[in-house]
Amino acid sequence: MDAPRWVVMGVAGCGKSSVGAALAERLGVRYVEGDRYHSPENVAKMSAGVPLTDGDRLHWLASLQGEIREAAQRGEGIVVGCSALKRRYRDVLREGVRGLHFAHLDGTRELIAERMNARVGHYMPLSLLDSQFAALEPLQPDEAGIVLDIREDVPRLVSRIAPAA
Repeated sequence: MDAPRWVVMGVAGCGKSSVGAALAERLGVRYVEGDRYHSPENVAKMSAGVPLTDGDRLHWLASLQGEIREAAQRGEGIVVGCSALKRRYRDVLREGVRGLHFAHLDGTRELIAERMNARVGHYMPLSLLDSQFAALEPLQPDEAGIVLDIREDVPRLVSRIAPAA
């Protein structure tokens, strides 16, 4: 059986970091915080309220894909927190890696806006939330993954992703 490899995905403010870190702990694997892989230019752009383009995301996605691929080559599991909003972004992440699954943290714009307003010290402004929802492409039937309702608490979400872990 392959080691567990998950990308916890969704728009800004949906809980990727909290769920991803808890999932990694439950599975006993490394957690990779995707936000830490953005270039200073991307962070400055988002901080200024400017949405990233597909081109802006290329190096970021390639870096995360490299982390996933290296874990797979070592036979290790991994959990990555990454928005992965579009199918083509998810295709980059799973390129050359067997057994990569996606956990889409789904919620209403209102709930996510409330959460974004409550968090401190994050560069992503609320003004970019609408562009995140506009870019979001739901998981397709041929993509290994699960869609979860973020109204549930973190332990419940982690149990839904990894029930037998």
